[in-house]
Amino acid sequence: MEPPNNVTYFVLLGLTQDPKEQKILFVMFLLFYILTVVGNLLIVVTVSVSNTLGSPMYFFLANLSFIDVIYSSCISPRLISEVFFGKSTISFQSCMTQLFIDHLFGGSEVFLLLVMAYDRYVAICKPLHYLVIMREWVCVVLLVVSWVGGFLHSVIQVSTIYGLPFCGPNVIDHFFCDMYPLLKLVCADTYVAGLLVVANGGVICSIVFVLLLISYGVILHSLKNLSAEGRRKALQTCGSHITVVVFFFVPCIFMYARPAKTFPIDKSLTVFYTVITPMLNPLIYTLRNSEMTNAMKKLWKRNVISNSK
Repeated sequence: MEPPNNVTYFVLLGLTQDPKEQKILFVMFLLFYILTVVGNLLIVVTVSVSNTLGSPMYFFLANLSFIDVIYSSCISPRLISEVFFGKSTISFQSCMTQLFIDHLFGGSEVFLLLVMAYDRYVAICKPLHYLVIMREWVCVVLLVVSWVGGFLHSVIQVSTIYGLPFCGPNVIDHFFCDMYPLLKLVCADTYVAGLLVVANGGVICSIVFVLLLISYGVILHSLKNLSAEGRRKALQTCGSHITVVVFFFVPCIFMYARPAKTFPIDKSLTVFYTVITPMLNPLIYTLRNSEMTNAMKKLWKRNVISNSK
């Protein structure tokens, strides 16, 4: 027997109902989204066409940028619409679809960041074996594993919510469909569902975050064996990765590694890792990476010269 579900759509209250704040947020989020898409697509194009960015690190970086474009596009356009028009509605099926896509790409990014840390560990700690260990087919397998991990994570999250009864009310005090705001509307005991969310979200994020910190700790410890130039380049690369990891994981751990409750700060933290972090990733990786910035300059000059002819 299927659980009762009298809800066919949800009302999203968004971030604010103040008209002045809405106008400011509309301009700000529109700018953030444009920078996110342009910046990340620029990395994807640069890595794809450049002859100097053929290492596995840039292969994974291009895929991270691709994930950030889709991940942000799942959230930002509706958020921009909400702050412009006020609260909005979303059908039950569209809500489940948004939840699936959000956790698919968010989960894939979690595992991809772990893969990128492993790539840096091999490059810095085992440089003589790097090309042997990180062969092309190995990189593809690691990428596929990241996507499969994100897919399984998302399927479990959506399955946890989809089978629960929604009898009303249907007002979500958030700007998109997420686990805890939805669990708050379920007309049944959600203790087990809350535990599943913590196990499938918070615990995974926490474990991966600890593994990342350990791996970068080992990498930084091994830098003493490198030359001054080698240490500088390694510190630049690892510094960028660590910054991205902290920005992404700390809010996620706070959001999902806790009992199934909602707090006023949740909206701000969600904006940070769904909107701001995808925008910062291209800036963090390009500004501190001379190879990437040089490749972008060459691509720019090539296009300018070809267009001037």
